[in-house]
Amino acid sequence: MYPKNAWYVACTPDEIAETPLGRQICGERIVFYRGHEQQVTAVEDFCPHRGAPLSLGYVEDGNLVCGYHGLVMGCDGKTVSMPGQRVRGFPCNKAYAVVERYGFIWVWPGDQDLADPALIHHLEWAVSDEWAYGGGLFHIACDYRLMIDNLMDLTHETYVHASSIGQKEIDEVPPVTTVHGDEVVTARHMENIMPPPFWRMALRGNNLADDVPVDRWQICRFTPPSHVLIEVGVAHAGNGGYNAAPEHKASSIVVDFITPETETSIWYFWGMARNFQPHDEALTETIREGQGKIFGEDLEMLERQQRNLLEYPQRDLLKLNIDAGGVQSRRILDRLLKKERNPELIASG
Repeated sequence: MYPKNAWYVACTPDEIAETPLGRQICGERIVFYRGHEQQVTAVEDFCPHRGAPLSLGYVEDGNLVCGYHGLVMGCDGKTVSMPGQRVRGFPCNKAYAVVERYGFIWVWPGDQDLADPALIHHLEWAVSDEWAYGGGLFHIACDYRLMIDNLMDLTHETYVHASSIGQKEIDEVPPVTTVHGDEVVTARHMENIMPPPFWRMALRGNNLADDVPVDRWQICRFTPPSHVLIEVGVAHAGNGGYNAAPEHKASSIVVDFITPETETSIWYFWGMARNFQPHDEALTETIREGQGKIFGEDLEMLERQQRNLLEYPQRDLLKLNIDAGGVQSRRILDRLLKKERNPELIASG
């Protein structure tokens, strides 16, 4: 139920700094490690000798050594050697295209001949000194599409995040959803409202008054396979809202990279990039902690939702106007999945 011919965030560099990392991505068990010249490498997490996880081994001279009987695996998935054995006839493991970029390690779990690094979207906030980023990782037991639904309909903030970013005005302003090719955009603009607690903190962080009315915006952008970047912010009311000059607003990009583990579990790489006070490390940590608590509030809701859906598969769910962003995103995913299952459709367009 997930496209495999796509780039997914697999891990962060610190996760493979000391030892190999075993992680299931789109149903495939993969081991990530730094091979020759510290290049990131990814191969099947399966020793061809006895099926042990190679991720329980260690790296030596750029190769991966199985921690069970010492089989040595090369970065190309071929067995290099094994103590006291001839390895010429050993089967090869699948090797995966992997790219280290923007502070993340990306993997292509599908057809390796189609893995083009140019397909990874440019992330200006990750390469510019004018931006700061802080984030984290959650493992959540839910279908990746439920998280996309959650992020493309922020109406839930009023209820799930009542103590941080939620407010009644979110319910009162209907979102507008548009589709541009494979991108879905759901936008909501609220004018002349009081900022909720999280945004009062952000205003103070940018040396702005936090007790005056603001204009607030939420612009959710979905791009396949499962990336949602959300432009969020507040500006002192009457200064142009989203288009206000920097000295009148606090704005950020909520970063959501959703990587399917199985059909009912995900690796959720979350964070926030901001372009105000980018060198204030204390502010970055304060925002990161606040975001972590907010995303943690979603976790129980999504996991309980997933359990309900598995228990009652016959129940039809309602589709309301606030669900348009998620519905349109699923249509794009369905089309991409159909192309993967029918390769001849790719050639014909």
